[in-house]
Amino acid sequence: MKKRMPLWKLIGASIRGEEQDYTRIPIKTGIVLLAVPMILEMIMESLFAVVDIFFVGRLGEDAVATVGLTEAVLTIIYSLGVGISMAGTAMVARRFGEKNYQRAGTVAFQLLLVGLLASLALGLGGFLYSREILGLMGAETGVLEQGTSYTEIIFAGNTAIMLLFLINGIFRGAGAPHLAMRALWISNGLNILLDPLLIFGVGSFEGLGLVGAAWATTIGRSVGVLYQVYHLVNGKHRLVIGRQNLKVRWLTLKKIIRISIGGMGQFLVDSAAWIVLTRIAAEFGSAAVAGYTIAFRILLFSLMPAWGLSAAAATLVGQNLGAGKAFRAELSTYLTARYNFIFLASVTLIYLLFADSLAGIFVQGEEVRTIAATGLKVTVLGYIFYAVGMVMVQAFNGAGDTRTPAYINVGVFWLLEIPMAYVLAVTFDLETLGIFSTIAFCHSLHALIALWFFRKGRWKFAKA
Repeated sequence: MKKRMPLWKLIGASIRGEEQDYTRIPIKTGIVLLAVPMILEMIMESLFAVVDIFFVGRLGEDAVATVGLTEAVLTIIYSLGVGISMAGTAMVARRFGEKNYQRAGTVAFQLLLVGLLASLALGLGGFLYSREILGLMGAETGVLEQGTSYTEIIFAGNTAIMLLFLINGIFRGAGAPHLAMRALWISNGLNILLDPLLIFGVGSFEGLGLVGAAWATTIGRSVGVLYQVYHLVNGKHRLVIGRQNLKVRWLTLKKIIRISIGGMGQFLVDSAAWIVLTRIAAEFGSAAVAGYTIAFRILLFSLMPAWGLSAAAATLVGQNLGAGKAFRAELSTYLTARYNFIFLASVTLIYLLFADSLAGIFVQGEEVRTIAATGLKVTVLGYIFYAVGMVMVQAFNGAGDTRTPAYINVGVFWLLEIPMAYVLAVTFDLETLGIFSTIAFCHSLHALIALWFFRKGRWKFAKA
């Protein structure tokens, strides 16, 4: 590839999915080729989150609160998928850096085994105890009556959701983010089309209400997984699962579990903190939970592209470490962080100026709208720090050092964020404002600590 290819041609190449050697091409070129499909992938994910809550919001506060409470609990299950996905990105990227493509296929098969078994076990438990779970989360009577069936379906279909993100992590490690992008666009595009049809009905079909939203999600994700599996086995890519890969490799499984534990710990700690914050918000009623949920659905619309850009660092770090190019891996991380800083600084300004108008699009009630708008204005105050921090974390994960970010999460989110949020929200009676302020402060601190550990350089010697 030419070093001075115009940006528009680079973007076209990234969407088409031309396979590249990310250990040799210019770093800035590699960032663009990886980041564009990852950003588009995450934009679709955030678009789905916003559209889904837009339709659900028309069913009332209890419906929105149900979605918020269910997703808070589901994040525990997703932590497994995210952890295994991190292992997938790190291990597959390392094998690609070594140019050992057959072994990459073997690793991918082991990852699928682990993800499938884990999701089935946890999904069954969630399905059987859906009502009890909502009750533990502080759901009011209306939420329990309206939302139990929704929660049951979402838990029952969690295998498709987990595999979708797990396989996308594998694709990203292989330097094939265009496949991850297409899978999510197919999945969420179908979900968005089905949402209004299944929720409100069409013609003689009256619709299923909130349950329709659950079915739309499950169907869309399942179709996305079928697309992924097809591309894993069709032999058209360097990453392929063939007959020679269909064996249980215990040493590989052990390594997957070792790396996944740190990844699970990261997401589980973060998610558990989010669950506690949601539970604290529930103390102030369904309106508080609804406003809290809407604020973060809107925030995801900007954070998802930032995560997509950050994910480029994981692939670049993993593949370059596999090729024995640690300095190139480090430089890739700093360049990615610079671009992410510029993006989220721009987003911060937009939210500060238009938070009230954005919140008004998704909810009609004055109380919920005010809470959501306040959440947007306060939370984005930490964006410029978070922009750098999320790239550092992705670099750790791409190297296979998933434990360092997990330890940072424990210190910041459990030992500081949870008690601080409770004190500000309950003791000082700031309610949701106290929660939002805590989130902005703690995520900023988290980013600074991650940068400090990254600069120490121990991640360069991680095994994956």
